[in-house]
Amino acid sequence: MILDAFKLTDKVAIVTGGGRGIGQAYALALAEAGANVATVDVIPADDTVARIQKLGRSATAYSVDLSQAETLAASLIHQIVSDFGRIDILVNNAGIIRREPFTEHSAKNWNDVLAVNLSAPFFLSQAVSRQMISQGKGGKIINIASMLSFQGGILVPGYAASKGGIKSLTMLMANELSRYGICVNAIAPGYIATDNTAPIRADAVRNQAILDRIPAGRWGTPDDLKGICVFLASSASDYMTGATVNVDGGWLAR
Repeated sequence: MILDAFKLTDKVAIVTGGGRGIGQAYALALAEAGANVATVDVIPADDTVARIQKLGRSATAYSVDLSQAETLAASLIHQIVSDFGRIDILVNNAGIIRREPFTEHSAKNWNDVLAVNLSAPFFLSQAVSRQMISQGKGGKIINIASMLSFQGGILVPGYAASKGGIKSLTMLMANELSRYGICVNAIAPGYIATDNTAPIRADAVRNQAILDRIPAGRWGTPDDLKGICVFLASSASDYMTGATVNVDGGWLAR
């Protein structure tokens, strides 16, 4: 039955930034499909863990500053494998954004954003890929892109650069890892109502301009992203790799 292809029963998933917002939605979606979940976040993820455990799945929160992923990735993945036995799915969701005009954008803001949004997915995916290869059963890596993987945006040069990089990195990883049965794809969320977008929604003029362009006529919610995450994590997407999937209410179609 086709619905069986979407099941993640007893798979082990890692979700970065799983403490709240979109990351929490991804973690819950994977658990609802049957996976056990390791959340990795700099903020407490107790609520996410409790909600996953209430579903009857195993969950553990790892408190990690992903700006230090270059030095921490290998040991983190080793610990998760020790705790869960293996890794089948990685969702590189954690991200930050710093708003500042291009001519005034500080080196610190640039470096901070690139460290979390681009370098952390690289180093974590590298460590997870090695583990998946050693397991010999393939796996799924899901990166989180953005509308700014396709557009320039304004006031967020570091974020735009990081999300453009994620799209290209996803394709490169797909090219190199497909031979091992590892599928690598990206989700590009549109305008989603989260803490990161609160300043935009609070600006009445800009908020209305955004709504006027979205064919769906509304901001998205974290729950709108749950289905695509389960699909890309499941065997239903086994012949799909290197893609960046827009979930944007039609934003890019305008």
